[in-house]
Amino acid sequence: MRTRIKICGITRAEDAAVAVAAGADALGLIFFPQSQRVVDLTQARAVAKEVPPMVDLVGVFVDPSEAEITRVLESIPLTALQFHGSEPAAECDRGGLPYIKAIRMREGIDTDRLAVAYPNAGAFLLDTYHADAVGGTGIAFDWHRAKLELPVPVILAGGLDAHNVADALDQSGAWAVDVSTGVEVEPGRKCHEKMKAFCEAVCVWDTQAGDRPIIGKTA
Repeated sequence: MRTRIKICGITRAEDAAVAVAAGADALGLIFFPQSQRVVDLTQARAVAKEVPPMVDLVGVFVDPSEAEITRVLESIPLTALQFHGSEPAAECDRGGLPYIKAIRMREGIDTDRLAVAYPNAGAFLLDTYHADAVGGTGIAFDWHRAKLELPVPVILAGGLDAHNVADALDQSGAWAVDVSTGVEVEPGRKCHEKMKAFCEAVCVWDTQAGDRPIIGKTA
């Protein structure tokens, strides 16, 4: 089973084109105003033009209003949504697209309870908890904590790069990986060589790992 790759925080069309060519399965556009990687609709449209069929374009939101989501969906051909705040399940469902629910892995978090609370989530993204930031911290958490039996796929995020992604996959058994800071020159500007190296590192791990147990569903 091939590990899926999502490269998040894309802000430039040229970065999107390289990410796709390198083998990314999904690109993330951030619509959270406080993020250093936020995009406006003009930037998002330019990125979207570089995304071919069979590659997902994921809109990342943090506690958005319904109007915010609608405004984006009217202009950008997103194929999935990602919610990184404290949105209840009903609000996640209103987007009308498959969605990923992010879980910030603070100590003592009850992932089983959250899985029940978001029955329509297509995947859970496990990210580092930071009191002052919502994603994009570049900090890893204990990857063994991602080895969970959840009813849907697990996406691993937080502090990943080409040098540590193999260890992260060894320890977590995750279905997919999500990278942002680890392939950047600076926030919002991706390093093309780092993106290529990251995708290659995942490909090499897949080849060497062979058949392995996958956490969550593989469909």
